[in-house]
Amino acid sequence: MAAGVSHAFDAIDWSAPWLAPWCGLGQTLAQQVQGDPSVHRALQTAAPQGAPVVFVPQSELPEGTAYEQYIWDTRRVPTRDNLHDFFNGLVWLRFPHTKRRLNQLQAQAIAADGVQAVRGPLRDALTVFDENGAVLQAPEALWAALRARDWQALFVDLRPLWRQARLVLFGHALLEKLVMPRKPMVAHVYQAPLAIESIAILDAWLAQEIQPQPWATKPFTPLPVLGIPGWWPANEAPGFYADAQVFRPPRAAAPA
Repeated sequence: MAAGVSHAFDAIDWSAPWLAPWCGLGQTLAQQVQGDPSVHRALQTAAPQGAPVVFVPQSELPEGTAYEQYIWDTRRVPTRDNLHDFFNGLVWLRFPHTKRRLNQLQAQAIAADGVQAVRGPLRDALTVFDENGAVLQAPEALWAALRARDWQALFVDLRPLWRQARLVLFGHALLEKLVMPRKPMVAHVYQAPLAIESIAILDAWLAQEIQPQPWATKPFTPLPVLGIPGWWPANEAPGFYADAQVFRPPRAAAPA
C-alpha cells in the first residue's frame, strides 16, 4: 500500500460519533487493510455467506463497461485500494438490501437510456444518496425545524430532543470526507420512523422505500452534520450556528 493510502487509514477516528454504527466492523477491517494492502480482500473476509455481492479488484471491471451495470450483471463490486471504496464496501456489508436496490435502479436506467453525459433525474438522485445520503430518525418537531431550515430551533431551542434522535450516515463519500471533518459538510437526509431500532431492519425498510417516484425528485433535506449536538465540540460555542455560509436561511419564495 502506498504510504499516502496507509496514512489515510491511520487518520480514521473510530471514536467519532458519526462512525458509531460502523466502528465495530469498520475498525477491524481497517486494521486488516493496514496489514494487507488489499481493500477488496479485507471486505470479502467480512461478507456473510449468501451476500448479494463479492468484492473484487478494480482491474476486473472491463474497459468501457459501466460500473453499476457490471455490478448488477455479475454481483461483483470492483474495489480500489482507497478510503472511498473501503467505505463503499462497508456500506454494502451493513446495508446490503438498500445498496442492491440502488444498484438495480441504476442498472435499469442504464439499460434503458445508456450512459449519457448528464445523468437523468432518477440516476442523479440515487447517486446523491449513495454518495452523500443519511437517514434521520427524529421527533417530528426536529423534522419540522429542519425542513424550515430554522437552525435556531433545530439545534438550540430543541437541543434536548436530539437525545431521542439518531442519524445514520449512508453515503460512502460523506463517510470518507468526514475522516477530515470540516464545518460545511452537509448530508442529504431521508426520514425514517423512530420505531426502527436495528440497522438490519432499517436496511430492509429503506430498500422498500426506494422507488423511482418520488426518489427522482430527491426527497432529501440538507443537514450540516457537524451541527448535531454531541457530534462536534465547536457547536457548543455561542455563535456557531450564526454562520450563514453553512446554516443557510430558507430560500425566498418566488414572486407570484
